[in-house]
Amino acid sequence: MSEVLPLFPLNTVLFPGGPLRLRIFEPRYLDMVSRCMRENSSFGVALITEGREAGGTARTTTIGTTARIVDFERLDDGLLGITARGGQRFTILEVKTQADGLNIADVEWIADEPAMEIPDDLAILAELLKQAFVQVGAVYGDEPPHYESATWVGMRLAEILPLPMPEKQQCLEMDNAVERLRLLRERLDIREA
Repeated sequence: MSEVLPLFPLNTVLFPGGPLRLRIFEPRYLDMVSRCMRENSSFGVALITEGREAGGTARTTTIGTTARIVDFERLDDGLLGITARGGQRFTILEVKTQADGLNIADVEWIADEPAMEIPDDLAILAELLKQAFVQVGAVYGDEPPHYESATWVGMRLAEILPLPMPEKQQCLEMDNAVERLRLLRERLDIREA
């Protein structure tokens, strides 16, 4: 069964549980943010494959992630700044554009990955993430770390590593947490001991 989500095409990949900070200035997105805050609802984020973020239309990947607004502020330049957190992954079935230019997507939810512990041969990735979190952990707010979870570690590493966007998208689309970790280990060029 499909559901309808307002869609925010971005030049970034949002992962479940991941942070997203945005500056909002286009009327269509100001209206969307206002509606999401009023209704305590989410919007969808999908990586742009063609077009651009501001103005005009953009084509996106077919797999994205919901974003729920957790904080907002008026920025120094007078624009609205929002902080959102990644929620559930979805597949876009169809996109329609409203008169105001906002994309509305029919989406189907992607089931959460089954909980998996990190295999011993990939434990070094959890250790690397622990070290990185000393510097980047603040953007995750009060969310406690889950260094034992293959899904959580893989998604956090995919977020913070300087991977090309298509590779980040590939990590988002993967349904196997251990395979995602193996891909990341390969990208980091870490050899098995």
